[in-house]
Amino acid sequence: MAIFDDEPAKKNAPHEIGQDLSRLSIDDLRARIDMLRGEITRVETELHSRGSTRSAAEALFRRS
Repeated sequence: MAIFDDEPAKKNAPHEIGQDLSRLSIDDLRARIDMLRGEITRVETELHSRGSTRSAAEALFRRS
């Protein structure tokens, strides 16, 4: 029916630390785990990048 085609798709709420998980399905919980693992990877990549930049800067200034 055309009425339902115009309705926006329901978006999942972002994960919040301490959020009540009891109402989530198993698939929703697995999706959250995947999302959080992706976020952990993203944060670790940024942390590594900053560590590499800092090491390069320290090495540059030690040469002087």
